[in-house]
Amino acid sequence: MFDRGKFILAAALLLLTANWTCAVRGQQYPSTSAASNVDSLSSLPDQPLQSSPPNPLISADTGSTTIAPSGESLPGGTTHVLPSGDMLSRDAQPVGGIDFRAGGNAANPMALESPFVFGEAWTWQVLPDSILYKSYLAGNHESRFGTQIVSIDKLGNFWDATLGGRAGILRYGTTDPYEPQGYQLDIEGAAFPRLNLHYQRDLESVDFRFGVPLTMRRGAWQTKFGYYHLSSHLGDEYMITHGSLTRLNYVRETIMLGLGVFLNPNFRLYGEVDYAFIVDGSAKPWEFQFGAEYSPLDAPRFRGAPFFAVNGHLHQEVNYSGSLTAQIGWQWRGRTGHLLRTGFQYFNGLSEQAQFFDQFEQQYGWGVWYDF
Repeated sequence: MFDRGKFILAAALLLLTANWTCAVRGQQYPSTSAASNVDSLSSLPDQPLQSSPPNPLISADTGSTTIAPSGESLPGGTTHVLPSGDMLSRDAQPVGGIDFRAGGNAANPMALESPFVFGEAWTWQVLPDSILYKSYLAGNHESRFGTQIVSIDKLGNFWDATLGGRAGILRYGTTDPYEPQGYQLDIEGAAFPRLNLHYQRDLESVDFRFGVPLTMRRGAWQTKFGYYHLSSHLGDEYMITHGSLTRLNYVRETIMLGLGVFLNPNFRLYGEVDYAFIVDGSAKPWEFQFGAEYSPLDAPRFRGAPFFAVNGHLHQEVNYSGSLTAQIGWQWRGRTGHLLRTGFQYFNGLSEQAQFFDQFEQQYGWGVWYDF
């Protein structure tokens, strides 16, 4: 059965790692906020602008203004000091090698483009490139594209796959691919087949999921609310091999509510409550998920960076027991925020294949996952 001792030990290690990560990130990025930069400017002595001829840096056509860095001479011999609270035009052009534009840096989203960083305007976007509330990295029933070879104690070797994806339909928010803000409607769906490598890759079972989440992210906090369908089917080849036509009609029509918080840009804690208003095949209404994951945003794109993730999943139909999944490996992040990972996976608890929901499994394996 699910080993609660191992779970408590993993949670303690996770908390220690979170504290260490926050300390390290604080040293690496001591002044990445706009507020800290403006505060540093406010400590400079104010030097009012002196009268001068019309400033050629002000466009008569657009009204936008290009402002030189604090202390740099402007035409007419004046020296400009930007006082606290001044805003910069989104149409500003590079001055003195510094580009005063809002937004991040595609190669390094944590690096500041200038001493001044302001929030990006919110816009309506059809089919946005990225996801506000990303799938749980160690979640076994998340919609993504992935595959892993696992060895299950006393059962043998299996090929588990996830064949699906997730996409944004409509967003009102920013366009930052790494840390987008706003509200977004998504669709997601996947199949989760299991093949038995000891019986000519026979299909043991397959679960199907389809969902429509509405998500929101503001600052470090994110939420999701929506609906998903989950059903399970026993493989034809499994029934032939075992001489049985009995299958479990496991079905959940579910309302989900999730909450996540970023302790820093690379480290997320989350929890989710699911309630199924229609159930069948021994399924019960309540499920709970919780976990943590470290997934760097600012790693070099070609070289990549390490990641780790832990996920706990509890089910009412097994008296709120469940499973613990842990992953550790290497990741690469693309320009749109999509994530490719490969690494080691450990699973301990009751099976995530719903046809065998009350069957204990301890498994070790290696996987490759692509998250949207």
